[in-house]
Amino acid sequence: MSDFIREIVEADLEAGRHSTVITRFPPEPNGYLHIGHAKSICLNFGVAIEYGGHCNLRFDDTNPTKEELEYAEAIKRDVKWLGFDWGEHLYHASDYFGELYAWGEELIRAGKAYVDDLTADQIREYRGTLTEPGKESPYRNRTPGENLDLFRRMRAGEFADGTRVLRAKIDMSSPNVNMRDPVLYRIRHETHHRTGDAWPIYPMYDYAHPLSDAIESITHSLCTLEFEDHRPLYDWLIDNLPVPSRPRQYEFARLNLNYTVVSKRKLLRLVEEGHVRGWADPRMPTIAGLRRRGYTPASIRNFADRVGVAKRENVIDVALLEFSVREDLNKTAPRVMGVLDPLRVVIEDYPVGKTESFETANNPEDPNGGMRSVPFSRVIYIEREDFMEEPPKKFFRLAPGREVRLRS
Repeated sequence: MSDFIREIVEADLEAGRHSTVITRFPPEPNGYLHIGHAKSICLNFGVAIEYGGHCNLRFDDTNPTKEELEYAEAIKRDVKWLGFDWGEHLYHASDYFGELYAWGEELIRAGKAYVDDLTADQIREYRGTLTEPGKESPYRNRTPGENLDLFRRMRAGEFADGTRVLRAKIDMSSPNVNMRDPVLYRIRHETHHRTGDAWPIYPMYDYAHPLSDAIESITHSLCTLEFEDHRPLYDWLIDNLPVPSRPRQYEFARLNLNYTVVSKRKLLRLVEEGHVRGWADPRMPTIAGLRRRGYTPASIRNFADRVGVAKRENVIDVALLEFSVREDLNKTAPRVMGVLDPLRVVIEDYPVGKTESFETANNPEDPNGGMRSVPFSRVIYIEREDFMEEPPKKFFRLAPGREVRLRS
């Protein structure tokens, strides 16, 4: 199977840009993984395996207000259940808080970052729109010395939440809104589930993401299309800091299923408001929910393969997911019989006390699946809806004066 991502990887290897392929799957531990994440997992781990490299599992734990250890453990469980193993390559963005802070100071010393006192609403107002350029903050031209002092005092926990941020100093008139002096650090006096109260400031995702990639020597940073407009900032940070490697970001279309909600925020609301019985409710499109519903790891991997990797957004019919599980179960599941609404039937001309056994295949699709014995006696049970005393013309089941064939 080939796609534009694999073509890029192959070209890089042939040109000698990389000796090995290193990808990463970087979930935020603020909820359970859903079917959309499964596509990204299969792509990132699949590409690394195909080309003899490895995929890192990195938790993007930069927002302590929403993250929980329960979610991190559930994510690890789901990735392994899907059939992928990160081995020794388990990382957290919080592992790099020290390096990220030091690089923040470096940007300040170089005159490429400044501490801003504008409120969040003012920053949004000053940023402008898609059709109008932004305005420079009145704090944009602070000296590096003043910015460094303020940033260190932010680090020391001296200021309240929301009073100051660290922003990159790029271009407030850029046509890309993401390049209009984006926020790199914000103050947040929250206990982190791994670092405790060691940090009163936390890096933004757009800052931590590329630098974490560089620290881990990621060769191909595969993201969904909503991050396409963030790539210039990704490259700006890599180009303006002495990072140990030069990763590159590539975007692919996220998975959109019809009739299916995959927004973590909306799924969380369903859980919190009691509409479902937790993240693993079989009605949920989470991996845990699909697992409870009877989906197999192979069926989800095969679904991801069928969907493929594209550059343009599209909507996939949920029937393709259902087909994938039917196809997999058809090959692997042993057959059993059950009657949900039983109707007792007595075969009057069959000897009382006699029981015969008939051999039938456990799985007609698998010759190696073995056989099982099915008993047959005077009393059998059929579905109640399979019998009618006064049937209509096109009723072909059991009725007075009619015969039917019994089969295993």
